[in-house]
Amino acid sequence: MTSENTHTKLPELLAPAGGFEQLRYALYFGADAVYLACDKFGLRQRAQNFALEDMARAVQIAHEAGAKVYVTLNAYLHDADLTDLPAYLKSLEAAGVDAFIVSDLGVLAEARKHAPSVDIHVSTQASVSNVAAARMWQQLGAKRIVTAREMSLEEISQLKRELPDMELEVFVQGAMCMAISGRCLISDFLAGRSANQGHCVQPCRWSYRLEEETRPGEYFPVEQDESGTYLMNSKDLNMLAHVDDLIAAGVDSIKIEGRVKKAFYVATVVNAYRHVLDGESPAQWAEELNCISHRPYSTGFFYGNVEQSFSDDIYTQLYDWVAEVAASTPTDWMPDSADTPAIARSLGAEAKDGRRDLMRDEEIASEQAIHNAGCSQFYRTIVYCRNRFYEGDVLELLSPHKEVTKIPVLGLHELFFSDAQDRDLPKNYTAPASDRAKEGDGFTLGEEINAVPVDVANKAMGVYAFYTSVPLERYDILRAKRHDPSRKN
Repeated sequence: MTSENTHTKLPELLAPAGGFEQLRYALYFGADAVYLACDKFGLRQRAQNFALEDMARAVQIAHEAGAKVYVTLNAYLHDADLTDLPAYLKSLEAAGVDAFIVSDLGVLAEARKHAPSVDIHVSTQASVSNVAAARMWQQLGAKRIVTAREMSLEEISQLKRELPDMELEVFVQGAMCMAISGRCLISDFLAGRSANQGHCVQPCRWSYRLEEETRPGEYFPVEQDESGTYLMNSKDLNMLAHVDDLIAAGVDSIKIEGRVKKAFYVATVVNAYRHVLDGESPAQWAEELNCISHRPYSTGFFYGNVEQSFSDDIYTQLYDWVAEVAASTPTDWMPDSADTPAIARSLGAEAKDGRRDLMRDEEIASEQAIHNAGCSQFYRTIVYCRNRFYEGDVLELLSPHKEVTKIPVLGLHELFFSDAQDRDLPKNYTAPASDRAKEGDGFTLGEEINAVPVDVANKAMGVYAFYTSVPLERYDILRAKRHDPSRKN
């Protein structure tokens, strides 16, 4: 971030929370607010979402972290939907949510009537792209406009100058819809699933060919490609390098798309934008956004017309989340001479054939390798396995307010426990991540009864331990680079 903006009021960093786990990681990595949905009236019905009875707990978790909670009520409703809406709104108000994100005038009217203490934010689905529309929404009681994605940066800046007391929120990262502000009918037409009711199957990402009616069976690609053409396939949005421009335009909130995304995506993207908002160079964190699953990137409509991706709809992902840190405590363990090359290599050397060579390196003395790596103290780190990793791998640590750090896996063990909070659980505890996220930091593994040395951690959500040269924190992420970007290791 350039020096002239270091003392400027920073925009809110707004993250998606498709479930409790995503909520936890958004907050852990520095989101100022989260947006989420319950099981009705939102436009991401494929997300895990939150039960209405869980909303008070979700709000409590966010508020304790100093973050706000915005609930999406941005589906376009029919009369039959309105029956349940008043009670729904009252329940959300009682839960303490900070704002509703709406696109339907009827929903706004009902929200003002039945939940008057909750702020109103106007969804991008309402396609507000001019000052007159924004002013009308303001007169109806809206506090914030989520600008239409088709607006340029200059238009957004002009809107802020015209209505300085209206908050403006813009999407900065994630998938782009080919339809005007997402109001698409293709999914409904081809699959009977309405995008405007939250059930989009993304037919814009499908392959299409042209057929002339008198030549059935003869297909003509519009853009030459053996798989067909992708006429409506937008590139993903990425504005990390342009955060300064958004601040200069007066944007109040920058928003990350992805309520159907997993926690690894949320954590990685929030972490990158948090560091840049806090004054670090975008170039330092740009590569982080290639670690997650994504299509080719562009800057959307901010600086001109959006870019289409005229190639196969293949996501690229360079890393996998392999371990979630549960605990890390000091230990008297010290590595032997066979382990020290892995420690030394954690400072930057590449893997051999995708695996770390653990053979003793006679040129590296134990004492010198430990000294070089700063390893006078080791820590026994307990993790939940997310994806396969091996003894001797050098993983990467993603932790808030830190640079990405290399962590060798030394002394890998599988752990077994007697119980966890008196529940009837397997000996190798594998509770679903969403349940653990609900329980919070007070959730314990129970008494450890056995530790078995293993060469590979490969049981999904199984509990493993290894030794690290730095202490790790609860909810830290350990990731491994893919040998082949198209599949997991």
